[in-house]
Amino acid sequence: MTTDLTVRPACPADARRLAELRWMFKQEDHDGQPPAADRRLEEADRWIRDRLADGRWLAWVAETGGEICGHVFLCLVERFPDPYGDSAPVGYVTNFYVMPSQRNRGAGSALLDALKQHCRGARFDTLIVWPSDRSSPLWRRSGFETPQELLELPLDAC
Repeated sequence: MTTDLTVRPACPADARRLAELRWMFKQEDHDGQPPAADRRLEEADRWIRDRLADGRWLAWVAETGGEICGHVFLCLVERFPDPYGDSAPVGYVTNFYVMPSQRNRGAGSALLDALKQHCRGARFDTLIVWPSDRSSPLWRRSGFETPQELLELPLDAC
């Protein structure tokens, strides 16, 4: 584990670095190919900055040596009020990434711990994630399970 590792909530001022890491993350998924010319980094920067500023999304960053080396994002999914059941929100977890040089050094676990601590304190009901084949073992080790009740309708299939 990295001894100078810190985890903190992300803020709008982090958006540019988070956008850069997002591009790195997606390039790993596409064997290092550069993104399409019309998918500028500025678009991701603005998107992240806007959502962190207005609270639609939350994120946590891992830092080592004063540099952001990883992140995880959370979107609150409100549930309709229910007079007979629990209306606690659901959290959609996504965009979890740690730079390759910091993997297996505790950054990923620390990010997920911070996210789960926040969600427990905010009384979330459930966290959901759509894992890739590559990330599925990590999510399962972190306590995520296959849902019994969730159904999915891929809209491009109908």
